Amino acid sequence: METVNIHQAKTNLSRLLSHVELGEEIIISNRGVPVAKLVPYRSSSNRLSTLGQDKGLFVVPEDFDAPLPEDILAAFEGED
Repeated sequence: METVNIHQAKTNLSRLLSHVELGEEIIISNRGVPVAKLVPYRSSSNRLSTLGQDKGLFVVPEDFDAPLPEDILAAFEGED
C-alpha cells in the first residue's frame, strides 16, 4: 500500500487514481500522519458479498441468550 503526502496527492492525483482503478489502496498523510485512504469505488451492483446469502445455513439455538455457566462467566470476569 503506497503512502503519499498531501502535496504529492494533489500533484499526482490522476496517476494515483489510475492505480486505485487497478485495485490498489493509497494512504494520504499530513506531516506523516495518515488522514485518508483512496480505495476503489464499488457500487452495490458489483459488491463482493450479498446480505442474506447464507440464510438458512445457521440456526440460532433456543438457549442463545441464556446465562453462561458459572465457570465460564468467572473466566470472562477474571476470577479464579
